[in-house]
Amino acid sequence: MFLALLELKAARGRFLLMGSVVVLVAALVGIVSGFTTGLGDDTVSALRRLPATHIAFAAGSDSDQFARGLIDEQSAVGWNREEGAAATPLGVAITRGTTDRGVEVDLAAFGVEPGAFTDPGADEGKPLESAEPHGIVVSRRLVSDGVHIGDTLTVDRLGIRLNVIGIIGRSSYGHVPAAYVSTDTWRRIRFTTPGTDARPDDLPRQYSAMALELPAGFGEKTLAAADRRHRTTTVPLQDAFAAAPGYEGERLTMTSIQTFLFLIAPLVVGAFFAVWTVQRTPELALLRAMGASRRRLLGHTLAQTAVVVAAGAAVGGALASAVGLFVGEQVPFSLPVTTLATTMAAVTLIGLAGSALTLRRVTTVDPMTMLGAAR
Repeated sequence: MFLALLELKAARGRFLLMGSVVVLVAALVGIVSGFTTGLGDDTVSALRRLPATHIAFAAGSDSDQFARGLIDEQSAVGWNREEGAAATPLGVAITRGTTDRGVEVDLAAFGVEPGAFTDPGADEGKPLESAEPHGIVVSRRLVSDGVHIGDTLTVDRLGIRLNVIGIIGRSSYGHVPAAYVSTDTWRRIRFTTPGTDARPDDLPRQYSAMALELPAGFGEKTLAAADRRHRTTTVPLQDAFAAAPGYEGERLTMTSIQTFLFLIAPLVVGAFFAVWTVQRTPELALLRAMGASRRRLLGHTLAQTAVVVAAGAAVGGALASAVGLFVGEQVPFSLPVTTLATTMAAVTLIGLAGSALTLRRVTTVDPMTMLGAAR
């Protein structure tokens, strides 16, 4: 280990160059990881905050189920009567509105039953109430856009006027800020024809899906039988994220970039240490001739790799965090400490794996190389 540190000091220019490459790779991996998490949150955070275990969609809807599938009243009533299951209708629709102060916003309207387990309540102001059918609870992202408690929000083209009564934490769906309304109001938004003023009783009693709370004993066979009875397709909440617009494509793209970076890292580290090992073959041969064991040479090489890769990953992680602080809330970027630590640990392990490309040459160096060179 002492010799390894001496070599790091003696050839600090080369090791600093290699360390800089590791820093950039680690920082890039961390930044991509932050964007992957941030984009995912910006697409499905409103779904993640639902206290449901499963989501039931209309049978036959295979993609973009929240927009294309509709649960009819018979299926909704059937799930409500299912023994051991807590079920409540859920509506999801992306729309646009304008406040009485002229602020124009896009919003994802989530229709929930006031007081049901899907009702998010309110961090500020009042939650949804059956007595106030025209209320709307907005996420804090809409507050950042200029919507405040007491405003009247008019849904574009439909003329539906909603009173902003409460605020909850940051929540979004499909990169659009979420807002919560009653299921009756949601049906007006979803089914009203522009230019008409239909009452909720005149509109279809249909919903995007059913949010379910199923007990642990609700097995796959029981669930499949319930789906057949109610003409639905039920998936765990985590799997329902794929129904959000763009979620699968974004994750595939960002994950592919991360995968290529993880493939590049060991090749870069391995190439550097392969060249470094070739350059110091005489020194390694001299150590072998002086009685150093293969195990000691192996530890010597791994110590150098560990110092360079670990230090580079640490600096790269700090750089990725700094980027997150710099961009703030202007872009969907999220890099929790646990995610950052896991990502940097992966970079370090992959870098060490790349150095394994040089281990065979270290352990097979011939001491006669140095002895022959001295003649």
